[in-house]
Amino acid sequence: MRDIKDLSIYIHIPFCLKKCFYCDFNSYPYLDMVDDYLDALFFEIRRYKDLKRPIKTLYIGGGTPTVLSEKKLYQLIDTLYKNFKIIKDAEFTVEANPETMTKEKIKVLKRTGVNRLSLGLQTYDDELLKVLGRIHNVKKFEQTFFEAKELGFENINVDLIFGIPGQTKEKFENELKKLIKLGPTHISCYSLSLEEDTVLYEKKERGEIKLPDEDEERCMYHTAKKLLEKEGYVHYEISNFAKPGKECKHNITYWKCDEYLGFGAGAHSFIGNLRFSNKRDIKEYIESLYNRDSIRYDEIHILNVEEKMSEFMFMGLRMLKGVSKDEFKSRFNRDIKEIFSIQIEQLKEQGLIFEDDQSIGLTTKGLDFANLVFMEFIK
Repeated sequence: MRDIKDLSIYIHIPFCLKKCFYCDFNSYPYLDMVDDYLDALFFEIRRYKDLKRPIKTLYIGGGTPTVLSEKKLYQLIDTLYKNFKIIKDAEFTVEANPETMTKEKIKVLKRTGVNRLSLGLQTYDDELLKVLGRIHNVKKFEQTFFEAKELGFENINVDLIFGIPGQTKEKFENELKKLIKLGPTHISCYSLSLEEDTVLYEKKERGEIKLPDEDEERCMYHTAKKLLEKEGYVHYEISNFAKPGKECKHNITYWKCDEYLGFGAGAHSFIGNLRFSNKRDIKEYIESLYNRDSIRYDEIHILNVEEKMSEFMFMGLRMLKGVSKDEFKSRFNRDIKEIFSIQIEQLKEQGLIFEDDQSIGLTTKGLDFANLVFMEFIK
């Protein structure tokens, strides 16, 4: 009998109260079409009601999922439980903007089995929050954090951005120390990336703002690494730190190239040799589900074995423990050095990766040049 592998599920809620100045995600201001969108989303989920595979992680992201009312949040989560075989100890994460959170919403999430919150703080500085176009302030974040703890949430991630215009290393270090005092179980620490068609990108192009230079940004990153590790956080992925045992299982699914299904506008899926993504535009997404003549997906790609090996390397190298040689051999029936010996040896000579009997991974130097390392494995 063939083993039935566990699966992860991602749900996309593309609505926000207001789009942040740096955001290029598939998200839109809260619109009248929320009900139509949720009807289509529930319809898509119900298509998989006969899926036999156990669900090991669920992640509701956006946008801002908590822009939905208590009733709509309950309906969404109830639909998931009614249509999927969710294992007893599944990790269940919901992203939340502090400004959209209430005690009632926290209670609904807790009551319906959500066991991990991801709070978008972004910066522990009210002036810098305004620079980013965030709708909450520090006080509202702290209120949400403490209410979530009070109501039983023991596993809380907090997102933090560095490299913000006007942010210095000293400011960032002070922000980190304040956050560490709160004691979240997980901290995601990202460098600000400005994409075209965002407010901050346009301001930068007009010369209205100036970002910290590359050396300052790198210094902030290593400050975070040093401080967080000193306080007992495990640096387990390039941008992610966790208390032992609190690593994000859902994101590890992506980094280990395990299989997952995505539901909602623009959501991506990976099953077998197939990668596919839903229509990104909300109206097109809804139309694609109800109209048989509509094109169902924005993108469908069948991966060959070389592409799968390549992805396994550059995704796996995001994790600090590196890529397991045994897992590579088990998945592809080939020795890792048989396929990538040239790249591995060159990168070792440059001091960017390490190799031991079990794995191959980024060095501390390699963390600063991770994208260059990844490029070596892209075929």
